This record gives sequence, C-alpha cells and structure tokens, in this order.
Amino acid sequence: MPIESLEPIEPIEPIENELPLPSVAGIEAAYQALDPLFRDTALFNHPAADDALGHRLSLKVESLNSTRAFKGRGTDWFMQAHGADPRPLVAASAGNFGQGLALAARKHSRSLIMFASINASALKIEAMRRFGARIIQSGADFDAAKLAAQAYAHDNKCQFVEDGADPRIAEGAGTMALEMTRTGQRFDTLLVPLGNGSLLTGIGTWYKAKAATTHVIGIVAETSPAMLRSFQAGHAIATPAAPTIADGIAVREPVAYALRSMVGTVDDVWTVSEANIRLAMRFCHQHYGLMAEPAGAAGIGAALEHRARLQGQSVGTILCGSNLTLAQVKEYLG
Repeated sequence: MPIESLEPIEPIEPIENELPLPSVAGIEAAYQALDPLFRDTALFNHPAADDALGHRLSLKVESLNSTRAFKGRGTDWFMQAHGADPRPLVAASAGNFGQGLALAARKHSRSLIMFASINASALKIEAMRRFGARIIQSGADFDAAKLAAQAYAHDNKCQFVEDGADPRIAEGAGTMALEMTRTGQRFDTLLVPLGNGSLLTGIGTWYKAKAATTHVIGIVAETSPAMLRSFQAGHAIATPAAPTIADGIAVREPVAYALRSMVGTVDDVWTVSEANIRLAMRFCHQHYGLMAEPAGAAGIGAALEHRARLQGQSVGTILCGSNLTLAQVKEYLG
C-alpha cells in the first residue's frame, strides 16, 4: 500500500496512564539489576562502512543473546517490579517483546498469555512458545492482536502489559545508552528504530540528561508513519494500516504514554524507505558480518538514506534484532 493512501483516521483517545516518565535514576538502577545476558553489548564501527557512508557509524549490537533482540533489557527490569503478582500476564507482540517478556516471566514463575497476529512470524511465534508463553493468534496485524489482548485481560482479570506504556520497560532499554556514554564516545546523532517507543524514549531520556548536544532521532518505516505524524501533531494519530517488512516497527496505533515520553527526549523523527531497509540488511551483513531483521536494520537504513545530512558526523545506531527465517535470509541477503 503506497504511503499516499495512508490517510489519518480519528485520533486515538489516550488511555489514562498516570505512571511517571522514564528517569535517569531508573536507568541507573536498571543497569545494576539487569540480567548479565543483556548487559554490556558491543559497540563498534567498521572503516569500510564509514567510507561508503561518508560518516562514522557506530553499531550497538543487541542481537547476540538467546532472544536475538534488545527487548529483554526492558522486560527484565519490568518483571523485577511485578514478579510477585499472582495474576497471569497478558500482552501482545510481533515477536521480540514477547520473547523478552516470556523469558522474564519464566524466571519469576509467572504465567504469560501472549497475543500475536495471524500473520506474525512463525519463527518468532515458536520462540515465544519455547520460552514458556501460551500463544493466541488473533487479528490481521499487531494492533489488532493488542486489542484482543486488552479485552482478554479485562475479561479474565489478568495483568495487561503494553510495550511502550511503562517507564521500567523504557528504562531497561535505556541502559544501552548508559553503556554507550560510558565508552567515552561522543555522537552527533543517534538513529533509533521507533516502534512502540520504549527503545527511543529510554535512550532519549539518558542522552538528553547526560549528553544533551547529541541529536536523538526516531526512525520509522516510510510506509508506517503513525508515530511520525503523532510526534509532529502532539497527539496520537492512527493510520488504517502499517504495511512494512519491518514488523518490529509496524505501528498504526501509537501509544499515548510513549508520545508523552518523547517530549523533551526526542529531537526529530525521520522515515526510511522499504528499499533502504532491504539495502541496510545487506549492508550490515557485508560490512559488519551480522544479520539484522528489517526493524533491526532501520537505523542503518536511515544512515544510508540520509547520508547527505549526516556527512562528516559521528553517528550511532542500534542493531536491535536479528530474528530472521531462512526464507527471509534468502530474500533479503541472497
């Protein structure tokens, strides 16, 4: 579906959420408590990639753990506050958040019911199930699955957890920003994939407090602009669809709490085309020897697409996931 056809629909009524915003103190506490499986990941660049781009691009690699994604940082910190709740947990995920939450729930002996769309990646479905989640597939996309999950949690008196709507999930993700600043490396710009917003707002919270001159930029798929339009408008604006290969950032109904958390922590939101997401996956494999799923490569795609405005800068991004099927590897990297 071309982006021109993604006309806005009525703004979403924000769900009442009185939780505090993510904080620097919370990120520091999360780092101390975080499961070592997710902590102190690699940050590096490659001269050949930098020469091709015309700017220095440093890659924070978040895919070399048992979930192949960064989400375990936030879910581990969230579950440390909620592990004793006896109610079943209910959530929705395209896959990576679900893996992280399932792993954390298992550590705390909490049952988890995870909703996913009928079109969700079979690889990610199986991974969530392997970590102990009960899977219910409902709806044509992630946002439809999330509505089903909310209804199920309400009807069955379960605890509903939403990625992008809790400070601890963002603070856990923000620990990677703490690690980045502790290297002493300075960045002119950070390109951060933007889905439900926990990754971006966690990183933005830390950087605006500790290295305020760094521009923190959210990256959305050009064909899934709901978060961009909402950021620009100052309130949630949904789109009727989010047709992108990058399922981890395919958002059509923004989370109001995440938008509130972006104020003062995010400088701008940029788009990346589907073509450049695909190119970024090949670029990542060619220059860094790493595989990235489409959402995981979105920041690299933006570095390619916007290389003219980034010329000569020191740029950082996150390789935030690498859950690919063999068919996807052949399609995107073959």
